[in-house]
Amino acid sequence: MNGINLARTITTKRKEKQLTQDDLASFMGVTKASVSKWETGQSYPDITLLPHLAAFFNISIDELMGYEPQMTDQDIRKLYKELSIEFTAKPFDEVMGRCREITRKYYSCFNLLLQVGLLYINYGYYTVPDLDDEEKAAIVAEAKELFVRIQTHSDDHELRHLTMHLVATCELLLGKPEEVIALFQGKRHYPPATNEILLSQAYLMAGKVIEAKKELQNSLYDGILEFLSTVPSYLQLCVDDAARFDLVCMRTLQTIDIWKANKLIPAGMMPFYLVAAAGYLAHGAEDKALDMLHIYTEIANDLFPLGLKRDSFFDLVDIIAPDELPFGIAEAPRDENTIRESVVTAFTENPALNSLHENQRFKNMIRRLESAVLRTAK
Repeated sequence: MNGINLARTITTKRKEKQLTQDDLASFMGVTKASVSKWETGQSYPDITLLPHLAAFFNISIDELMGYEPQMTDQDIRKLYKELSIEFTAKPFDEVMGRCREITRKYYSCFNLLLQVGLLYINYGYYTVPDLDDEEKAAIVAEAKELFVRIQTHSDDHELRHLTMHLVATCELLLGKPEEVIALFQGKRHYPPATNEILLSQAYLMAGKVIEAKKELQNSLYDGILEFLSTVPSYLQLCVDDAARFDLVCMRTLQTIDIWKANKLIPAGMMPFYLVAAAGYLAHGAEDKALDMLHIYTEIANDLFPLGLKRDSFFDLVDIIAPDELPFGIAEAPRDENTIRESVVTAFTENPALNSLHENQRFKNMIRRLESAVLRTAK
Protein backbone atom coordinates (compact mmCIF):
# COMPACT_ATOMS: atom_id res chain seq x y z
CA MET A 1 0.00 0.00 0.00
CA ASN A 2 3.02 2.30 -0.41
CA GLY A 3 3.02 5.06 -2.99
CA ILE A 4 5.68 5.54 -5.65
CA ASN A 5 8.80 3.45 -5.06
CA LEU A 6 10.92 4.45 -8.03
CA ALA A 7 14.21 4.50 -6.11
CA ARG A 8 13.78 0.95 -4.86
CA THR A 9 12.79 -0.35 -8.29
CA ILE A 10 15.76 1.21 -10.09
CA THR A 11 18.18 -0.16 -7.52
CA THR A 12 16.65 -3.65 -7.59
CA LYS A 13 16.42 -3.92 -11.36
CA ARG A 14 19.95 -2.55 -11.90
CA LYS A 15 21.38 -5.14 -9.53
CA GLU A 16 19.32 -7.91 -11.14
CA LYS A 17 21.04 -7.04 -14.42
CA GLN A 18 24.40 -6.98 -12.58
CA LEU A 19 25.07 -3.43 -13.71
CA THR A 20 26.95 -0.64 -11.97
CA GLN A 21 25.57 2.87 -11.56
CA ASP A 22 28.11 3.91 -14.21
CA ASP A 23 26.64 1.34 -16.64
CA LEU A 24 23.09 2.62 -16.14
CA ALA A 25 24.24 6.25 -16.34
CA SER A 26 26.00 5.57 -19.62
CA PHE A 27 22.91 3.94 -21.15
CA MET A 28 20.61 6.75 -20.00
CA GLY A 29 22.99 9.53 -21.01
CA VAL A 30 23.23 11.00 -17.50
CA THR A 31 25.91 11.19 -14.83
CA LYS A 32 26.61 8.56 -12.21
CA ALA A 33 25.67 11.15 -9.58
CA SER A 34 22.20 11.42 -11.15
CA VAL A 35 21.69 7.64 -10.91
CA SER A 36 22.90 7.71 -7.32
CA LYS A 37 20.35 10.39 -6.45
CA TRP A 38 17.58 8.41 -8.16
CA GLU A 39 18.42 5.34 -6.09
CA THR A 40 18.60 7.22 -2.80
CA GLY A 41 15.38 9.10 -3.49
CA GLN A 42 17.06 12.52 -3.49
CA SER A 43 15.69 13.24 -6.96
CA TYR A 44 13.61 11.64 -9.72
CA PRO A 45 14.49 11.04 -13.37
CA ASP A 46 13.08 13.53 -15.85
CA ILE A 47 9.64 12.38 -16.96
CA THR A 48 10.89 11.97 -20.56
CA LEU A 49 13.39 9.35 -19.35
CA LEU A 50 10.79 7.08 -17.72
CA PRO A 51 9.80 5.20 -20.93
CA HIS A 52 13.49 4.55 -21.70
CA LEU A 53 14.16 3.30 -18.17
CA ALA A 54 11.11 1.03 -18.27
CA ALA A 55 12.11 -0.33 -21.69
CA PHE A 56 15.68 -0.92 -20.50
CA PHE A 57 14.46 -2.98 -17.56
CA ASN A 58 11.72 -4.61 -19.70
CA ILE A 59 8.92 -3.55 -17.34
CA SER A 60 5.94 -1.19 -17.48
CA ILE A 61 6.15 2.40 -16.25
CA ASP A 62 3.80 1.47 -13.37
CA GLU A 63 6.20 -1.32 -12.37
CA LEU A 64 9.16 1.02 -12.71
CA MET A 65 7.59 3.52 -10.35
CA GLY A 66 6.60 0.79 -7.92
CA TYR A 67 3.00 1.94 -8.18
CA GLU A 68 0.47 -0.72 -7.24
CA PRO A 69 -3.04 0.24 -8.45
CA GLN A 70 -4.45 -2.99 -7.03
CA MET A 71 -4.65 -4.20 -3.44
CA THR A 72 -4.56 -7.87 -2.55
CA ASP A 73 -7.77 -9.44 -1.24
CA GLN A 74 -6.06 -9.99 2.09
CA ASP A 75 -5.16 -6.30 2.37
CA ILE A 76 -8.70 -5.27 1.40
CA ARG A 77 -10.25 -7.44 4.10
CA LYS A 78 -7.78 -6.15 6.67
CA LEU A 79 -8.48 -2.56 5.64
CA TYR A 80 -12.27 -3.08 5.82
CA LYS A 81 -12.04 -4.29 9.41
CA GLU A 82 -9.69 -1.48 10.33
CA LEU A 83 -11.97 1.19 8.85
CA SER A 84 -15.10 -0.34 10.34
CA ILE A 85 -13.55 0.07 13.79
CA GLU A 86 -12.52 3.64 12.99
CA PHE A 87 -16.10 4.51 12.00
CA THR A 88 -17.19 3.68 15.54
CA ALA A 89 -14.19 5.21 17.34
CA LYS A 90 -12.96 8.26 15.39
CA PRO A 91 -14.53 11.47 14.07
CA PHE A 92 -16.72 10.72 11.07
CA ASP A 93 -15.14 13.34 8.78
CA GLU A 94 -11.66 12.01 9.55
CA VAL A 95 -12.57 8.44 8.59
CA MET A 96 -14.43 9.54 5.46
CA GLY A 97 -11.37 11.57 4.46
CA ARG A 98 -9.17 8.52 4.78
CA CYS A 99 -11.62 6.41 2.75
CA ARG A 100 -11.63 8.99 -0.04
CA GLU A 101 -7.84 9.15 -0.08
CA ILE A 102 -7.64 5.37 -0.41
CA THR A 103 -10.21 5.17 -3.20
CA ARG A 104 -8.41 7.91 -5.16
CA LYS A 105 -5.20 5.95 -4.91
CA TYR A 106 -6.76 2.61 -5.90
CA TYR A 107 -9.51 3.83 -8.20
CA SER A 108 -9.12 0.83 -10.50
CA CYS A 109 -9.18 -1.76 -7.73
CA PHE A 110 -12.85 -2.69 -7.97
CA ASN A 111 -12.96 -5.11 -5.05
CA LEU A 112 -11.66 -2.31 -2.86
CA LEU A 113 -14.22 0.18 -4.22
CA LEU A 114 -16.96 -2.35 -3.49
CA GLN A 115 -15.89 -2.75 0.12
CA VAL A 116 -15.54 0.99 0.67
CA GLY A 117 -19.03 1.52 -0.74
CA LEU A 118 -20.37 -1.11 1.65
CA LEU A 119 -18.55 0.60 4.50
CA TYR A 120 -20.27 3.87 3.64
CA ILE A 121 -23.67 2.21 3.90
CA ASN A 122 -23.12 -0.29 6.70
CA TYR A 123 -21.26 2.08 8.97
CA GLY A 124 -21.54 5.63 7.65
CA TYR A 125 -25.28 5.46 6.95
CA TYR A 126 -26.52 3.02 9.59
CA THR A 127 -24.09 3.27 12.49
CA VAL A 128 -22.70 6.79 12.88
CA PRO A 129 -24.98 8.75 15.23
CA ASP A 130 -26.16 12.35 14.90
CA LEU A 131 -26.09 12.55 11.10
CA ASP A 132 -29.02 14.38 9.55
CA ASP A 133 -30.92 13.19 6.48
CA GLU A 134 -28.91 15.37 4.13
CA GLU A 135 -25.60 13.99 5.42
CA LYS A 136 -26.88 10.41 5.15
CA ALA A 137 -28.04 11.03 1.60
CA ALA A 138 -24.59 12.36 0.70
CA ILE A 139 -22.98 9.18 2.06
CA VAL A 140 -25.32 6.96 0.04
CA ALA A 141 -24.73 9.03 -3.09
CA GLU A 142 -20.98 8.59 -2.66
CA ALA A 143 -21.40 4.82 -2.24
CA LYS A 144 -23.59 4.71 -5.34
CA GLU A 145 -20.90 6.55 -7.32
CA LEU A 146 -18.39 3.81 -6.44
CA PHE A 147 -20.85 1.05 -7.36
CA VAL A 148 -21.65 2.71 -10.69
CA ARG A 149 -17.93 2.94 -11.49
CA ILE A 150 -17.59 -0.80 -10.90
CA GLN A 151 -20.60 -1.49 -13.13
CA THR A 152 -19.21 0.70 -15.88
CA HIS A 153 -15.56 -0.36 -15.90
CA SER A 154 -15.16 -3.82 -14.34
CA ASP A 155 -14.72 -6.87 -16.56
CA ASP A 156 -16.00 -9.16 -13.78
CA HIS A 157 -19.59 -10.13 -14.66
CA GLU A 158 -20.45 -11.34 -11.15
CA LEU A 159 -19.10 -8.13 -9.63
CA ARG A 160 -21.17 -6.04 -12.03
CA HIS A 161 -24.28 -8.07 -11.24
CA LEU A 162 -23.75 -7.60 -7.50
CA THR A 163 -23.22 -3.86 -7.82
CA MET A 164 -26.43 -3.52 -9.83
CA HIS A 165 -28.28 -4.66 -6.71
CA LEU A 166 -26.21 -2.33 -4.55
CA VAL A 167 -27.03 0.60 -6.84
CA ALA A 168 -30.70 -0.31 -6.42
CA THR A 169 -30.24 -0.38 -2.65
CA CYS A 170 -28.75 3.11 -2.78
CA GLU A 171 -31.66 4.38 -4.88
CA LEU A 172 -34.13 3.07 -2.30
CA LEU A 173 -32.18 4.70 0.53
CA LEU A 174 -32.27 7.93 -1.47
CA GLY A 175 -36.05 7.64 -1.83
CA LYS A 176 -36.02 6.98 -5.58
CA PRO A 177 -38.22 3.90 -6.13
CA GLU A 178 -38.82 4.74 -9.81
CA GLU A 179 -35.08 4.39 -10.47
CA VAL A 180 -35.16 0.86 -9.03
CA ILE A 181 -38.23 -0.05 -11.09
CA ALA A 182 -36.51 1.19 -14.23
CA LEU A 183 -33.39 -0.78 -13.33
CA PHE A 184 -35.12 -4.14 -12.91
CA GLN A 185 -38.48 -3.95 -14.70
CA GLY A 186 -38.65 -6.39 -17.57
CA LYS A 187 -35.36 -7.98 -16.57
CA ARG A 188 -36.56 -10.70 -14.24
CA HIS A 189 -33.86 -13.27 -13.76
CA TYR A 190 -34.78 -16.92 -13.77
CA PRO A 191 -31.97 -18.74 -12.01
CA PRO A 192 -32.33 -22.47 -12.70
CA ALA A 193 -29.39 -24.33 -11.25
CA THR A 194 -28.21 -25.13 -14.78
CA ASN A 195 -24.49 -24.72 -14.10
CA GLU A 196 -24.63 -26.82 -10.95
CA ILE A 197 -26.57 -29.59 -12.71
CA LEU A 198 -24.18 -29.64 -15.64
CA LEU A 199 -21.15 -29.62 -13.38
CA SER A 200 -22.63 -32.42 -11.29
CA GLN A 201 -23.26 -34.49 -14.42
CA ALA A 202 -19.69 -33.87 -15.54
CA TYR A 203 -18.36 -35.03 -12.18
CA LEU A 204 -20.55 -38.13 -12.43
CA MET A 205 -19.31 -38.94 -15.93
CA ALA A 206 -15.76 -38.55 -14.64
CA GLY A 207 -16.48 -41.04 -11.86
CA LYS A 208 -16.36 -38.39 -9.13
CA VAL A 209 -19.58 -39.27 -7.33
CA ILE A 210 -18.85 -37.38 -4.10
CA GLU A 211 -18.09 -34.19 -6.03
CA ALA A 212 -21.33 -34.60 -8.00
CA LYS A 213 -23.36 -34.95 -4.79
CA LYS A 214 -21.55 -32.03 -3.20
CA GLU A 215 -22.33 -29.72 -6.12
CA LEU A 216 -26.06 -30.38 -5.92
CA GLN A 217 -26.08 -30.25 -2.12
CA ASN A 218 -24.63 -26.76 -2.35
CA SER A 219 -27.29 -25.81 -4.89
CA LEU A 220 -30.11 -27.12 -2.68
CA TYR A 221 -28.69 -25.37 0.36
CA ASP A 222 -28.39 -22.04 -1.47
CA GLY A 223 -31.93 -22.41 -2.79
CA ILE A 224 -33.38 -22.98 0.68
CA LEU A 225 -31.46 -20.01 2.06
CA GLU A 226 -32.63 -17.74 -0.77
CA PHE A 227 -36.26 -18.86 -0.43
CA LEU A 228 -36.46 -18.43 3.32
CA SER A 229 -34.68 -15.07 3.27
CA THR A 230 -37.38 -13.79 0.89
CA VAL A 231 -40.31 -14.77 3.14
CA PRO A 232 -40.14 -11.87 5.68
CA SER A 233 -40.52 -9.26 2.94
CA TYR A 234 -43.48 -11.09 1.43
CA LEU A 235 -45.00 -11.66 4.86
CA GLN A 236 -44.98 -7.92 5.56
CA LEU A 237 -47.02 -7.38 2.40
CA CYS A 238 -49.62 -9.86 3.65
CA VAL A 239 -50.34 -8.20 6.99
CA ASP A 240 -53.54 -6.70 5.57
CA ASP A 241 -54.95 -10.21 4.98
CA ALA A 242 -54.98 -12.22 8.23
CA ALA A 243 -55.87 -15.52 6.54
CA ARG A 244 -53.10 -15.28 3.94
CA PHE A 245 -50.64 -14.06 6.56
CA ASP A 246 -51.33 -17.14 8.67
CA LEU A 247 -51.08 -19.41 5.61
CA VAL A 248 -47.66 -17.99 4.70
CA CYS A 249 -46.49 -18.46 8.29
CA MET A 250 -47.72 -22.05 8.46
CA ARG A 251 -46.12 -23.07 5.18
CA THR A 252 -42.87 -21.35 6.12
CA LEU A 253 -42.79 -23.11 9.49
CA GLN A 254 -43.36 -26.44 7.73
CA THR A 255 -40.49 -25.70 5.35
CA ILE A 256 -38.25 -24.68 8.23
CA ASP A 257 -39.06 -27.88 10.07
CA ILE A 258 -38.48 -30.11 7.04
CA TRP A 259 -35.08 -28.62 6.31
CA LYS A 260 -34.11 -27.89 9.96
CA ALA A 261 -33.39 -24.33 8.88
CA ASN A 262 -33.28 -22.91 12.42
CA LYS A 263 -30.12 -24.95 12.96
CA LEU A 264 -28.66 -24.59 9.48
CA ILE A 265 -29.15 -20.85 8.95
CA PRO A 266 -30.01 -19.43 12.38
CA ALA A 267 -29.20 -15.77 11.70
CA GLY A 268 -31.12 -15.92 8.44
CA MET A 269 -34.26 -17.19 10.17
CA MET A 270 -34.56 -14.62 12.96
CA PRO A 271 -36.15 -11.84 10.83
CA PHE A 272 -39.00 -14.19 9.90
CA TYR A 273 -39.95 -14.78 13.52
CA LEU A 274 -39.92 -11.06 14.34
CA VAL A 275 -42.09 -10.22 11.33
CA ALA A 276 -44.45 -13.11 12.11
CA ALA A 277 -44.79 -11.99 15.76
CA ALA A 278 -45.52 -8.39 14.75
CA GLY A 279 -48.16 -9.50 12.24
CA TYR A 280 -49.89 -11.82 14.67
CA LEU A 281 -50.04 -9.02 17.23
CA ALA A 282 -51.61 -6.75 14.63
CA HIS A 283 -54.28 -9.41 14.12
CA GLY A 284 -54.87 -9.80 17.86
CA ALA A 285 -53.30 -13.28 18.00
CA GLU A 286 -51.06 -12.66 21.02
CA ASP A 287 -50.38 -16.32 21.82
CA LYS A 288 -49.15 -17.00 18.28
CA ALA A 289 -46.97 -13.90 18.46
CA LEU A 290 -45.41 -15.11 21.69
CA ASP A 291 -44.83 -18.54 20.16
CA MET A 292 -42.87 -16.88 17.33
CA LEU A 293 -40.82 -14.85 19.80
CA HIS A 294 -40.10 -17.94 21.87
CA ILE A 295 -38.51 -19.59 18.82
CA TYR A 296 -36.51 -16.39 18.20
CA THR A 297 -35.03 -16.61 21.70
CA GLU A 298 -34.27 -20.31 21.26
CA ILE A 299 -32.35 -19.59 18.06
CA ALA A 300 -30.43 -16.82 19.81
CA ASN A 301 -29.12 -19.37 22.32
CA ASP A 302 -27.17 -21.11 19.55
CA LEU A 303 -26.53 -18.16 17.26
CA PHE A 304 -22.84 -17.61 18.03
CA PRO A 305 -20.40 -18.11 16.52
CA LEU A 306 -22.16 -16.67 13.49
CA GLY A 307 -22.26 -18.67 10.30
CA LEU A 308 -24.02 -21.34 8.30
CA LYS A 309 -24.06 -24.91 9.56
CA ARG A 310 -23.98 -28.47 8.26
CA ASP A 311 -26.16 -31.34 9.44
CA SER A 312 -26.61 -35.05 8.66
CA PHE A 313 -28.43 -34.24 5.41
CA PHE A 314 -26.23 -31.37 4.25
CA ASP A 315 -23.01 -33.13 5.16
CA LEU A 316 -21.04 -32.15 2.06
CA VAL A 317 -21.85 -28.44 1.68
CA ASP A 318 -19.07 -25.90 1.61
CA ILE A 319 -19.06 -23.80 4.76
CA ILE A 320 -16.79 -20.95 3.77
CA ALA A 321 -14.93 -18.94 6.38
CA PRO A 322 -15.90 -15.25 6.50
CA ASP A 323 -12.50 -14.14 5.23
CA GLU A 324 -12.88 -16.41 2.18
CA LEU A 325 -16.35 -15.31 1.08
CA PRO A 326 -16.73 -13.25 -2.10
CA PHE A 327 -16.46 -9.51 -1.62
CA GLY A 328 -19.76 -7.85 -0.93
CA ILE A 329 -21.01 -10.53 1.44
CA ALA A 330 -17.83 -11.36 3.32
CA GLU A 331 -18.13 -8.75 6.00
CA ALA A 332 -20.88 -8.47 8.57
CA PRO A 333 -22.13 -4.90 8.77
CA ARG A 334 -21.34 -4.79 12.49
CA ASP A 335 -18.74 -6.20 14.85
CA GLU A 336 -19.89 -9.24 16.85
CA ASN A 337 -20.64 -7.36 20.07
CA THR A 338 -22.80 -4.88 18.17
CA ILE A 339 -24.59 -7.77 16.48
CA ARG A 340 -25.27 -9.30 19.89
CA GLU A 341 -26.78 -6.04 21.06
CA SER A 342 -28.90 -5.74 17.92
CA VAL A 343 -30.27 -9.26 18.44
CA VAL A 344 -31.61 -8.08 21.81
CA THR A 345 -32.72 -4.58 20.83
CA ALA A 346 -34.59 -5.91 17.78
CA PHE A 347 -36.64 -7.80 20.35
CA THR A 348 -36.83 -5.35 23.26
CA GLU A 349 -37.01 -2.04 21.36
CA ASN A 350 -39.21 -3.16 18.49
CA PRO A 351 -42.21 -0.75 18.37
CA ALA A 352 -44.39 -3.50 16.91
CA LEU A 353 -43.95 -5.46 20.16
CA ASN A 354 -44.75 -2.61 22.56
CA SER A 355 -48.07 -4.15 23.60
CA LEU A 356 -46.20 -7.13 25.09
CA HIS A 357 -44.00 -5.21 27.52
CA GLU A 358 -46.21 -6.00 30.51
CA ASN A 359 -46.68 -9.64 29.51
CA GLN A 360 -44.88 -11.93 31.95
CA ARG A 361 -44.03 -14.51 29.33
CA PHE A 362 -42.45 -11.76 27.21
CA LYS A 363 -40.49 -10.47 30.21
CA ASN A 364 -39.15 -13.97 30.87
CA MET A 365 -38.04 -14.23 27.25
CA ILE A 366 -36.16 -10.93 27.53
CA ARG A 367 -34.24 -12.19 30.56
CA ARG A 368 -33.31 -15.44 28.83
CA LEU A 369 -32.35 -13.61 25.66
CA GLU A 370 -30.12 -11.13 27.45
CA SER A 371 -28.52 -13.93 29.43
CA ALA A 372 -27.87 -16.05 26.36
CA VAL A 373 -26.63 -13.29 24.06
CA LEU A 374 -25.15 -10.38 25.99
CA ARG A 375 -23.59 -12.14 28.95
CA THR A 376 -21.65 -14.52 26.70
CA ALA A 377 -20.10 -11.68 24.74
CA LYS A 378 -16.34 -11.56 24.85
